[in-house]
Amino acid sequence: MNYSPSDSRYSTPDWFRRCGKSGLMLPAVTLGCWHNFGSPAGALGGALPEPDFHDNCRRILFESFDHGITHFDLANNYGPPPGSAEERVGRILKEDLARYRDELIISTKAGYVMWPGPYGDWGSRKYLLASLDASLKRLKLDYVDIFYHHRPDTNTPLEESMGALDQALKSGKALYAAISNYRGARTAEAAGVCEKNNFPKLILHQARYHMFDRWVESDLLNVTEPLGMGVICFSPLAQGQLTDKYLHGIPADSRAATGVGFLKPEHLTEERLGKIRRLNDLAKARGQTLAQMALAWVLRKPAVTSVLIGASKPQQIRENVDAVKGAKFTAEELEKIEQILA
Repeated sequence: MNYSPSDSRYSTPDWFRRCGKSGLMLPAVTLGCWHNFGSPAGALGGALPEPDFHDNCRRILFESFDHGITHFDLANNYGPPPGSAEERVGRILKEDLARYRDELIISTKAGYVMWPGPYGDWGSRKYLLASLDASLKRLKLDYVDIFYHHRPDTNTPLEESMGALDQALKSGKALYAAISNYRGARTAEAAGVCEKNNFPKLILHQARYHMFDRWVESDLLNVTEPLGMGVICFSPLAQGQLTDKYLHGIPADSRAATGVGFLKPEHLTEERLGKIRRLNDLAKARGQTLAQMALAWVLRKPAVTSVLIGASKPQQIRENVDAVKGAKFTAEELEKIEQILA
């Protein structure tokens, strides 16, 4: 397939949102390349022959770019197995999207275990910079646009971890520095270390945020916004809970039933399922699917730059992009959501 992107990929109004006080603009929806870009056996959609699986991955990336999703999010450990998602996306970038590199934002991370021994995990300078070099080889790129420290490391000085991000930028192997999974106080500390040492500012924080997990509202956004740091939210659909998948119980092929991912059957109590059904009724009244409403709800806050989605099929991209095009929430709708979630 000789791919050419849609000419209308930049036509959605208000689609790009500024990343904090930086010059970087990110699409409202970002494609996360985790479970569905590694090996066929490890994908959430089930095993496909390798050629078919790879073609599906290509089509997901193409559909994303056609709809203005210019940001592809990765990490060194994404797969499974670890590293395989970067390898697959790297192959597609080289074979199909190389001429559009300047239109794309590619991000990767390091912070979780990648190889045995004390230098393959956490936040040392040794690990972070070695991991970035390995990621670039797998991605077949000279640089990534955003490089994250994937999780805080209380046993390594922040000066060392933030200094490694500084070195990544000075070497030209990354353009922007970011963090993920830091709590609010640690985020403020990291920003202070960067300012004190004249390291580049952290422009982005990646954190979990959805209707059933709202810690960022009280512990993070009040820190990132004054610092001029954007926030990109992962798991906005609560591992599929905030979709129509579980309205009638737990399907046999779902994440909760198969044990793939973090969602377990015990999470889907009758109380939780009742809330999901009531939220679904509200979404229908708004002319949206539950998934679209859940994405729009996360994006309702100006401090949120982008929301991360996963996809196992190209058509899922179109539905998620349409979430941004829906009507803004009324005060009454937001109050009703609060009542349902209470």
